Amino acid sequence: MAKVLVVEDNNTLREGIVQVLKRMGHDVTSAANGKLGLEAWRASKPDLVLTDLKMDQVDGMTVLRTIREEDPEALVMIVTAFGSIERAVDAMKEGAFDFIPKPFPPDLLRTKVSKALEVRDERREAAKLRGENEMLRRDVAAGYDGASIVGSSEPMRRVFTMVDKVGRTDSTVHVFGESGTGKELVARAIHDSSTRASGPFVKVNCSALAETLLESELFGHEKGSFTGAMARRMGRFELADGGTLFLDEIGDIGATTQLKLLRVLQEREFERVGGSETVSVDVRVVTATNKDLKVEVEEGRFREDLFYRLHIIPMTLPALRERTSDIPELARHFVEKLATRTRSSVTGVGDEAMGALMAYGWPGNVRELENVIERAMVFAEGEKIALEDLPPVVSGGARRGDVLDIPRGERSLPEILEDLERQLILRAYREAKGVKTETARLLGIKPSALYYKLDKYEVTEEALG
Repeated sequence: MAKVLVVEDNNTLREGIVQVLKRMGHDVTSAANGKLGLEAWRASKPDLVLTDLKMDQVDGMTVLRTIREEDPEALVMIVTAFGSIERAVDAMKEGAFDFIPKPFPPDLLRTKVSKALEVRDERREAAKLRGENEMLRRDVAAGYDGASIVGSSEPMRRVFTMVDKVGRTDSTVHVFGESGTGKELVARAIHDSSTRASGPFVKVNCSALAETLLESELFGHEKGSFTGAMARRMGRFELADGGTLFLDEIGDIGATTQLKLLRVLQEREFERVGGSETVSVDVRVVTATNKDLKVEVEEGRFREDLFYRLHIIPMTLPALRERTSDIPELARHFVEKLATRTRSSVTGVGDEAMGALMAYGWPGNVRELENVIERAMVFAEGEKIALEDLPPVVSGGARRGDVLDIPRGERSLPEILEDLERQLILRAYREAKGVKTETARLLGIKPSALYYKLDKYEVTEEALG
């Protein structure tokens, strides 16, 4: 439903237009002359204005110019007599969206109004993305010099070097990393360091949508292509034209979407869902996943040809446990970043607490560290985060001192190591909720090795409890 204003001094025609639009489901306001029309427009700011061109005192051109001066994005459609087509063309030059020559059948009115409202929806979507992209651009500009992508360790220096190199190209980049390692920040940094930096940066979380919805989200759809498709909608590929499209969790897309994505990467063109018009785009694609796509290919869940299209430039982000020297710098950054949100007087992290942060394994990586710092700032009573302010899962190892008792003949070293291995596998299996490929990733071993160890230690789904 849209808000429509009808400005027409012919009572019969005005009421006829109002009835047609109301039957379309729109919220319609009408005015009998240009002066009242402008008052009604300022009061309700409708989505679309239909105004007669020839009216006494304040005519349609005055209505058009006044509205466009006050809102350059306003949609105004002119209604004009057949003999005034030249004036209607002048109105188009002044910014009118379209015109309808009198007399006109209801079907023409419905078609013209529907088209105008489709344009309104597309403009709003584009404006929303421009706003998002401006925020992302500010984030990236800050993050790339250290405010968001924080780290000076050797693994992170390698990441920054690679971002600089790939940013100069238009090649497809695939970013692999565990959850919470900052894949989206790196994708934004690649965009911001490229020649496309002034273009849009559009992101899609592929795991958040069912395949039918994802296809529409990526490629758009035509009106009536499925239940609920009330108007044509541009997809993310179209919205990213001239910029970068970031496809997060690419390993979760289904077979149909994989095939369409392969075609876009090969030919840079596609059709919207339910449409036949071929749409061409100039888009740089960056993908990311925490899955091992080689394993997905081997197990038949991911197309091999698509895999090679995506892996033109692969990047791997280090887990936090692989760059623990960055933890103090990250902790300081999060204390500063979260001070306003938590309304905390905390200015840093105490030595004991920092020791616990350095000793913890961080399965959730940087995102988990930020969450832990935020929680600690909420509960801390001093100026520095203390050991007791940290959650037990983080502080526990420090409190125990991470000391193991010597077996003293009770069990052999191989038996103790096997017991520890079984416990670690069981913990990872539970954390991964029984997903074996995710369990293997958490443990840093191949799925085939995991299957062997699960069988060896008799770890089954019953262990999930």
